[in-house]
Amino acid sequence: MLAPTPAWADPGDLSAYVKARAADADGAVDLAAANYARALAAAPSNPGIAIRAYREALEAGDVALATRAATALDTAGVAPSDAALLPLAVAARRGDAKAADAAIARLATGPLAVLVPALTGWTVFVRGGDPAAALGAAPKDLVATRFATETRALLLIARGRYDAGIAALSPDLRMPNDLRVAAAQLLFGQRQDAAARTLLDGRDPTFVALREGAPAKPTLGFGVSRLLVRVASDLAGGTPTPLSIALTQAALTADPSCDRARILLADALGKGGAVARALAVLDGVDPDSPFAGAAAAERVVVLTTAGRDADALAVAAARADRAEADAYDWQRYADLLVNSDRAADAVPYYRRVIDTGEQGDGWAAWLQYGGALDQAGRWPEAREALAKAVARGPNEPIALNYLGFARVEHGEDVAGSTRLLAHAATLDPDNASITDSLGWAYHLGGNTVRALPLLERAAIAEPTNTEIGEHLGDAYWTLGRRYEARYAWRAAQVTATGDGVTRLATKIADGLPTGVRR
Repeated sequence: MLAPTPAWADPGDLSAYVKARAADADGAVDLAAANYARALAAAPSNPGIAIRAYREALEAGDVALATRAATALDTAGVAPSDAALLPLAVAARRGDAKAADAAIARLATGPLAVLVPALTGWTVFVRGGDPAAALGAAPKDLVATRFATETRALLLIARGRYDAGIAALSPDLRMPNDLRVAAAQLLFGQRQDAAARTLLDGRDPTFVALREGAPAKPTLGFGVSRLLVRVASDLAGGTPTPLSIALTQAALTADPSCDRARILLADALGKGGAVARALAVLDGVDPDSPFAGAAAAERVVVLTTAGRDADALAVAAARADRAEADAYDWQRYADLLVNSDRAADAVPYYRRVIDTGEQGDGWAAWLQYGGALDQAGRWPEAREALAKAVARGPNEPIALNYLGFARVEHGEDVAGSTRLLAHAATLDPDNASITDSLGWAYHLGGNTVRALPLLERAAIAEPTNTEIGEHLGDAYWTLGRRYEARYAWRAAQVTATGDGVTRLATKIADGLPTGVRR
């Protein structure tokens, strides 16, 4: 917490500050930044206003305001550890190695010190020196060593040592995608097209688009932006933090052509609730960019996370119905349709995925297709598709579980389906859904005594799962344990939806009819 100072007593433009806080709460990032700018201008020595102005400016992409706010924080001695990123990025964009070194020196005193050897390698390179010494100076830290090693590989390529650079990336080419793309761009930039395309092998639509050629020069802006993107990408899987936004905005400042940074920035903004700003950032990705497909996918993620399912469906539908749509577009749209209880509409799109063979020749594609058919009420076709999923993945517990459970639910070959489920449970013994399926199969097959411990174990593992709780209640009732059955049904009713609420209420009141197991 900041120590109180006389500056706190100076509200500056109080009206602007209050409006900024209100806009901040509403997620109106650009409006909040504008009001914080006025508040900061009126009270430039107030660190409370400065830190809010800094964060809002980063979200809004207002580099000038963020720089002013960071300067105020630095003067007050309370600048956050990422405050040096913007000066670094501005210097990198200008190719100013001296100014970049000054910013790097500031980073060296905080948690971002792990980037210093890699960043210094780039400033040495653009001066015409040999970056090996700087890269070899990485502290005994696994993260710093990793970034230094990756940067060394990129700089070998930048210096014309293509084979050595590619070999240094990874002996078996199993490297992070962002590093792979950066290396390929440098290779394209030096007319090493065949080598670049080797790094971009695979069916990923971004890789496919990049294989057409995406040249880049080994400038300081390129090096800084790609390193910051690598770090931001590592953070993207977790909870969004101000650092994620600082990294991606700095990467974009260093190299405005870096669409990958735009996508990562939009992801962080969307997860943080700044939906309008996230969508605006994605608007900056040109439709002809190799990253256009990834940007469209991120737009769907942002909208879905914000609860705007109809808008997400509309975006996915527009992509899926293009003449040049690919399996990834169809897959994304079909998944959204299923999640929106429109399985029947999803069926033809899952079928297209399979028919292309691009990513639909495996068990997972047949499983999704079969699942959509099943939910659409087309069981005979679903059974055939699910059987193909199991044939292609005989040791995939999810496929075995779906086919086995679905056949049991349809009253088909309970004994054979139970064997499938037993195999699935052996492969994945800690999966509560599979444990429940096996127990349910035993129960419907007349062996409730054997089923009960499995159902109890599944219910302990997933106490809020309505289906598991209902199955457990049915088993208890069948064994004459009425009190425990009603207790299990009541617990299941807490999370039940739709017809399940009424069905469970009937069971709680009347129990199961004699001779009925469900």
